[in-house]
Amino acid sequence: MKENVLNSAQDKQDALDARLKERLLLSRNAPGDYLKLADATLLAALDGTRPLTPNERQALQASPLTLRRFRQLSLERHAALRRHAAAGAAAANDPAWTGSTGLLRAAATATGLESLVTDDGHWTLHFLPQDGGWQVILSLSAEAPFAARLLREQPQLRVIDGGGAIVLQGRLDADGECERAWPFATAPEAHFQLYGASFAVEPVTP
Repeated sequence: MKENVLNSAQDKQDALDARLKERLLLSRNAPGDYLKLADATLLAALDGTRPLTPNERQALQASPLTLRRFRQLSLERHAALRRHAAAGAAAANDPAWTGSTGLLRAAATATGLESLVTDDGHWTLHFLPQDGGWQVILSLSAEAPFAARLLREQPQLRVIDGGGAIVLQGRLDADGECERAWPFATAPEAHFQLYGASFAVEPVTP
């Protein structure tokens, strides 16, 4: 027990000595000093892709300015690694999404079916008359708990009717939308009524 306490005290003293030595090295000045090593060389040493040569190590130790730059690059690298780890943890915690379903409930307007919304409220299908047919637009709600993940990962999505036919397939754009021409001869409302008045939005699995 006593030995452990002594070892701990020695470790703390060694760490303190190292910090004091580093502070002295960084605070000193050298006449005519300049950056003696390029950032690429210092970053390669930090990444472990190429260790410093003996001459480079000597130049680093002899140049307080280069030492300060080395320390700054080291701090920036550690900060970037922390941000990357935090982003990875946040991405891992994003809710998963496996699909959404909806039913044809809205009554037709004078211009026909205008939109359908999934039961969870996360997706809307818009139907726009165009050139004697229709355009169908799949829109993701910004409030959906998985919105950030889908916009970041850009998976292939599809909308299918109650019979399994593909209404729309593609990837979301930066606005969270995907637009295609309506692929059937029958108008949207009549088409969905023919196939159980239901539809689903789902990821396309490989």
